Amino acid sequence: MSGSSPSADRATELAGADEIAAGYAFDGPALDLGALLWEGACLPDRQVRIPLPMLNRHGLVAGATGTGKTKTLQLIAEQLSAHGVPVFLADIKGDVSGISAPGVPGDRVAERARDVGQDWQPAGCPSEFYSLGGIGPGIPVRATVTSFGPVLMSKVLRLNQTQEQSLGLIFHYADAKGLELYDLKDLRAVVAFLVSDRGKAELKGIGGLSTVTAGVILRALTAFEQQGAAEFFGEPEFDTSEFLRTAADGRGTVSVLELPAVQDRPQLFSTFLMWMLADLYNDLPEVGDLEKPKLVFFFDEAHLLFNGASKAFLESVTQTVRLIRSKGVGIFFVTQTPKDVPQDVLAQLGNRVQHALRAFTPDDAKALKATVRTFPNSDYDLEELLTQLGTGEAVVTVLSEQGAPTPVAATRLRAPQSLMGPVEPAVLERAVASSLLYGRYAEPVDRESAYEKISAEQAAAEQAAEAAAAAAEAEKQAKAAPAAPGRAPAAKDESLVGQVVGSGIFKSLARSLGTQLGREISRSIFGTARRRR
Repeated sequence: MSGSSPSADRATELAGADEIAAGYAFDGPALDLGALLWEGACLPDRQVRIPLPMLNRHGLVAGATGTGKTKTLQLIAEQLSAHGVPVFLADIKGDVSGISAPGVPGDRVAERARDVGQDWQPAGCPSEFYSLGGIGPGIPVRATVTSFGPVLMSKVLRLNQTQEQSLGLIFHYADAKGLELYDLKDLRAVVAFLVSDRGKAELKGIGGLSTVTAGVILRALTAFEQQGAAEFFGEPEFDTSEFLRTAADGRGTVSVLELPAVQDRPQLFSTFLMWMLADLYNDLPEVGDLEKPKLVFFFDEAHLLFNGASKAFLESVTQTVRLIRSKGVGIFFVTQTPKDVPQDVLAQLGNRVQHALRAFTPDDAKALKATVRTFPNSDYDLEELLTQLGTGEAVVTVLSEQGAPTPVAATRLRAPQSLMGPVEPAVLERAVASSLLYGRYAEPVDRESAYEKISAEQAAAEQAAEAAAAAAEAEKQAKAAPAAPGRAPAAKDESLVGQVVGSGIFKSLARSLGTQLGREISRSIFGTARRRR
């Protein structure tokens, strides 16, 4: 019996590869991720891709340190920009700024391009650089305390559920009384007032604020300010619609938030990123499914967002991720393992790029098994494969144009066409200074707000009390002294005491604030202030 021909054997071997590749043969526009890996070989004629309309179905880029996650998000971001989709990148380590500059040709890049069938050409993306509150290079991004809201503020202050509810009550009171909370000293002033003798009565009807809880909040604010957080809150507040801009040539602008200067304050920047997302969610209209997303948001070091989060916060994150898809916004969480992301959030991430995982410890092995269970059925032994992938290789599954999961594909990823590393500091500084947005947001503004109003009321009340005490003493002395011949005693209604006590200044601060025009701010699921642009 004659054996089968080598060509027939080869065709049989590649049957599985052809079946997988067919799952990525999309008709519409798509982003190119790389070439299929099969039986130890890279097959450049079998491309792995993501349909552009499916980028608002969210995604996950995961893998151990050093496996290429940053290059993957750079690869996806620059192709989105080329398709006219604005992108937001959180640059935690300071190595993403190179997306603004053309890449540098070299042997390794050329070899990777040959392996995956890529026509590699150096190209940078139109970019803007931002920083939190002006700490580090970038256009300052600030938020007012009012718009940040009680839920996000509770997470960043690490408050428990009871303290979070009390903080919500404080925000409710400030909203209703027209006390603008622009910066942290405004919030501190309102908290201190509400536990003062004058302010205690203000919250009696709706639960009150205990001095113990107020003390915890004030101490947390003090610690927060000592970390430099005062820089992040204030005006001018950043308009997050700036992230939706495109360049004159039609490419999407890549907004890079430079975070290395605050990487030792992980809760702050992760919570601030959630504010940005919540703010966008509040402002954008419902659009349903589009031909391409309005914005794709990359959330690096995503595990920091969920560490120590309250149940209310996690529920709000889950709801935001679920609903923002219909606003045309896609979110990619970038982290080490899928278990870093809560199950309810992970279930909504339709596009997955899983880089290599390590199994050096029992915990690593457990995380590996958990990761394998999150993938659809596969022709690969994923538990073995995920420990053997090289740098720049990943296991991929995405949503097809019909919204169904594609077959799991081991993939050698393409090389980014932009610079794989940071630009020089001088280049970054010039880019920031030349931006049209720099003059709009660079200089902080300190308008009259809760702190100034409460301080003025307090000073007026103290002056009135001193005047009343002096008047009472003068009247007492006048009564004790004999009346001068031919002079009648002063009439009661003209006495200084009567004038002071009857004046509006002498009334309690609580009553004075209560007469202000109330304005209840409409708030979102995160407690962030809803506002019209």
